[in-house]
Amino acid sequence: MVLMTQAYITGAGAYLPGDPIDNEQLAARFGDGTARSAALRRRALAANGIMTRHYAVDDKGMTQMLNEELATHAVRRALEDRGLELSAVRMLATGTTQGDVLVPGFASMVHGRLGGGPMELLSAAGVCASGMAALKAAVSAVRLGEHRVAVAVGSELVSRAFTVGEADTPDTPDTSFLRWTLSDGAGAVVVEPEPAPDGLSLRVDWMHLVSHAHDHPVCMSAGLGEDSEPRAGTTWLDRRDPLHDSSEREIPRLRQDMSALPALIDMGVDEFSALVKAGRIDPHIEHVLCHYSAEHFRAKLLTRLREAGHAPDDERWFTNLHTAGNTGAASIFVMLDAVRPRLRPGDRVLLVVPESGRFTLAFAQLTCVGPEGGPSPAELSASPLGHPEAADIATVARAFSELAEVWAEFQRALATVPVVRRIEDGTATLDDYRRLLLNLRQQVIDGGRWISLAAANFSAEKFWLRSAAIQHAADEHRDYQLLERDYAAVGGDPLTMATTAANIGSAALSAFVFYRAGLPDPVDLLGAMFVIEGLGALKATGWADRLEENLGLRGDQLSFLRYHAAGDDEHFATLRAALRSGLFDDPAVTRIVKTARVVARLYALQLEELDHA
Repeated sequence: MVLMTQAYITGAGAYLPGDPIDNEQLAARFGDGTARSAALRRRALAANGIMTRHYAVDDKGMTQMLNEELATHAVRRALEDRGLELSAVRMLATGTTQGDVLVPGFASMVHGRLGGGPMELLSAAGVCASGMAALKAAVSAVRLGEHRVAVAVGSELVSRAFTVGEADTPDTPDTSFLRWTLSDGAGAVVVEPEPAPDGLSLRVDWMHLVSHAHDHPVCMSAGLGEDSEPRAGTTWLDRRDPLHDSSEREIPRLRQDMSALPALIDMGVDEFSALVKAGRIDPHIEHVLCHYSAEHFRAKLLTRLREAGHAPDDERWFTNLHTAGNTGAASIFVMLDAVRPRLRPGDRVLLVVPESGRFTLAFAQLTCVGPEGGPSPAELSASPLGHPEAADIATVARAFSELAEVWAEFQRALATVPVVRRIEDGTATLDDYRRLLLNLRQQVIDGGRWISLAAANFSAEKFWLRSAAIQHAADEHRDYQLLERDYAAVGGDPLTMATTAANIGSAALSAFVFYRAGLPDPVDLLGAMFVIEGLGALKATGWADRLEENLGLRGDQLSFLRYHAAGDDEHFATLRAALRSGLFDDPAVTRIVKTARVVARLYALQLEELDHA
C-alpha cells in the first residue's frame, strides 16, 4: 500500500494581459460588420454579463504575447506568493485549449521559457477542464510523495483567432458567441505536501473528473469545419482551403453548438446531486467557484439545482466573470486567486468546471487551513463523533479534535480507492458488490473475537470498559451471517465465501487489532472502533442507497449495510461516553489516535485490494 500524504495549495497567482477592454472598446476593436453581426454581439453580451476582459493582441489584431508567456507570468506570481524560488519546482502541469505550436507540448514550451531545473511535465489538452486535469496531476504527484513542490497552470490565448475590424465568417450564433465571450489570461497554483509556514493554505480534500463523451457528440471544437464528428480525410490537417493555394491548410476556428449546452447543465446537476448523495458535497458549503461562460448559464444552473432539491445560496457562488472574462482553462485558477482574501480557516471551497468540448465535468473540494493544518470546524462536524462540548475537559476536546483529523484523512484516502469511487459515482457493478462482501467477511468475523479478547484484558479499574466491550462483542458476533446471506442473495457462491482467504489488507488489519487486544488495558482500540463503526454510521447508508439505485438491489441483498447504518449509531453513543468517562489521560488519547490512524490506513488497504484480487 502506498501511504498517501496530503496536498495543499500554498500559493496562487493570476495574469491578465493588457488593460481591461470594456464593451464599447470591444465593438470598436472587432467590428460589427453587418446588422446581423451587431445583433449577435448585443445578444451575446447581454447573455454573458461580461463588462471587461483582457487580450494579448493589440487593437490592430497583432499578437503581443505568446500563450506560454501568459502561463509563465502566472507561475512566477504563484511562486512569489508562496515565497519559493523556481528551482524548488519539480513538476509542472499545464492545461490549455490551444498552445502556440502544435508540437512540442505546451508544458515543454512553458518550462523552456521559465527555466529552472529538471522537472516532470504534463500537458493536459482539452478545453476548460484541462486546467483541473493539470491540478489533479500535480496533486496526485505530491500525495504519492513523488515531488515536494508541483505547479499547475491553466492558460488561454484565444484572441488571435478573432479577426479585427470585421465580423465573423460565417456569421452564425455559434461562432459569434465565442468571439464576444472568450478572453485571454492565465492562473497558477503551487502544490505542496504541507501547509505554508505562514498565512493560509488550501488542503485538497478530493477531486473528481469524469467525461460523458460516450453519450454526447462534440459540442465545442476547432478543426472539424462543418462536421460534427471527425472522419478520415476531413479534419483540418487533411483539408486544404479552396480559396487559397492548395498547399495552404485551412485555419481552424473555434465553434460551439449552442443548442447542446442545456444538456451540459442537466448533466452537471445530475453529477452534483450524485456527489451530494454520496456524502462528498455539502450543499451548504461556504464557497462555490463554478466556471461558466455566461451569466445566463449561472441563472439556469441555480434554477436546475433548486428543482433538483438543493438550495444554493447565491452569495456563496463566487465569480469574477464580469471583470476577468471567460479565460477557459485558466478561469478556475483566476477565480481562486481572487477569492482568497475572503477565506478563513475552516472554510471549504468547492471548485466546479463543466467543459462543453465533449461534456467533461471536474470537481474539487478544498479546505482553508492555517500553518498547523489541523481539523476545521467543518471536519469536526463531519466526524462521526461530532463537536466536543463546552463542558469537555482539555483531554476530551483533544481526543475529539484529533480523531476528527484522522477521519478527514481517512475520507480522503477512501476517495482514491477504486471500488469506493465506483460505488459513490454510481458505476459499481454487481461483481464489485460481491467482491466487497467477500473481502469484508474475515474482518467482520474477527470483529467480535478481538473485542472479546480486549474485554478479557481490561483491569478492574477499567471494568466499565470491559462491560461495554462484552456487550459490543455480543452485538457483533453474528454480523457475518447477514453478510453471507447478502452475498448468496446477489448470486455469490457460499462455498467460495467460506474458502476465500483474507486479502492482505484484511490480514494486516486483523493481525494488528488482535495484537493490540492482547495487551493489558487496550484502551487504544477505541480508535479502531471509531474508524470501523464510523464507516457504518456515516457511509453505509449512502453506499446502500447508491447500490440499490444503480443495481436495483432489494432490501434482502443489502441487509448488512442497512443494519450497520442503524446499529453503529448506538455504538458511537458508547464511544462518546467512554471518551468522557475520565478514564483517559493525554498519553492514552495519543495511543487511541495513533491506533485510529493505523486502522484507517489498513482498512483503506483492505478495500484497495478488491481490485487486485
